[in-house]
Amino acid sequence: MTIITYVILAITILVSYLSFQNRELFNKLSHHPYSVAQDKEYYRWITSGLVHGDWIHLGINMFVLWQFGGMVETILSQESFFGATFGPIVFLLFYIFAIIAADIPYFAKHKNDPTRASVGASGAIAALLFVYMMFFPWQKVYLYGVIPIYTILGGIAYLAYETYAHKKNRAGDRTNHLAHLFGALFGIVGIIALKPSIALIFWNNLIQNAPF
Repeated sequence: MTIITYVILAITILVSYLSFQNRELFNKLSHHPYSVAQDKEYYRWITSGLVHGDWIHLGINMFVLWQFGGMVETILSQESFFGATFGPIVFLLFYIFAIIAADIPYFAKHKNDPTRASVGASGAIAALLFVYMMFFPWQKVYLYGVIPIYTILGGIAYLAYETYAHKKNRAGDRTNHLAHLFGALFGIVGIIALKPSIALIFWNNLIQNAPF
């Protein structure tokens, strides 16, 4: 049950490809806080997640989405929220809101700066990874496809690095580390807000399935 994941993959790859060929389209779809605040171009909150800086940026995000999106979609499609099962639609809505949530701090910081813009689905991808971690904290994943690491340890390392990278704010580094950080946090907070019992599921899995 991964139809929504593949639809997101297809649309994101297509829109990103078209934006690589058309700089005007790239600029029109990116998250440009100044245009959102001044010109009310609210659609940018969502379209920014369909546009990427280059093929490497797109490739990494789509590989991770392909690797984990289907599993998270299956989990959310089968879970009951507020007494009802909504199927794949809950995954789609969660993904969209993750894109928006990840860009909120960037918007707040740069809404008066016309020179700043952000693109990419990294925040939403981070949210999906952390939802996966909530259900499978001791599952081994492979960093860069070769380095084995438990999801819970990878999650902690990810949060630590993105916090460090944001605070360091190296000259010339225009990576939106805040989007990565807040996307990850949305994955945790958002899924617990939808179903508080997932916090207990996470805790039980963390304690009972620990490999040591």
